[in-house]
Amino acid sequence: MPAVPLSVKLRQDLSAAMKNRDELATAALRLTLAALQVERVAGATARELTDDEVLGVLRRETRKRREAAEAFAGAGREESAARERAEGDLLESYLPAQLSDDQLTERVRDGIATSGATNMRDMGRAMKAVQSLVAGQAEGARVAAEVKHQLAALRP
Repeated sequence: MPAVPLSVKLRQDLSAAMKNRDELATAALRLTLAALQVERVAGATARELTDDEVLGVLRRETRKRREAAEAFAGAGREESAARERAEGDLLESYLPAQLSDDQLTERVRDGIATSGATNMRDMGRAMKAVQSLVAGQAEGARVAAEVKHQLAALRP
């Protein structure tokens, strides 16, 4: 039996959250589905989103919740910060597991070897190779930092 597309799973989970009167999940999933709809109709024609595009929207929405929680906490609004953190945690549960530091280091090493990068000028080529290996399992900033670290270590 084929896997259920992520956007369908989100809609099913919203329906279940509404039936269970789970206000937190209902609000988070509604906002995420609205962001998916905006993404779907962006451009010249409306289209269906791939699971990779849905994951991109989920990452963006999770990051928004994290940033909002930090802003609320900084302003002394702990109740709002806790709600944003809880929504972020819920959305994060739909994302694939993140690579550990050791796994990321190994994949970056493989990507650099595959790309033939030898110095910082080749970072773009190395990043392209590494991104295909990590495929959404690590944040871009984390990947870039590790690529920079390993390319700097290659200097003669």
